[in-house]
Amino acid sequence: MYAVIKTGGKQYRVAAGEKIKVEQIAADVGQEIVFDQVLAVGNGTEIKVGTPLVSGATVTVTVLAHGRHEKVSIFKMRRRKHYQKRQGHRQNFTELQIASIAA
Repeated sequence: MYAVIKTGGKQYRVAAGEKIKVEQIAADVGQEIVFDQVLAVGNGTEIKVGTPLVSGATVTVTVLAHGRHEKVSIFKMRRRKHYQKRQGHRQNFTELQIASIAA
């Protein structure tokens, strides 16, 4: 069984037992969170798509860790203008363990 959830402005296809990294969520490590913004639920042959959400469907997750992704380097340059700019960015994330999907 799998579900498509929405969190942090993005959509993720999840199944029970998977680990995913999502945009940072304000929760403690070890805390359980319930996502009620479920866009679709499926199990092999049949799929239930919400309009826009599936009513009564929830996904329970456990927070495993908080961290930061690898650095993304930004380099801007204008040729012949003596302009160079270097910048870096590390995005925060929360790692989640999918516990169960209830449809």
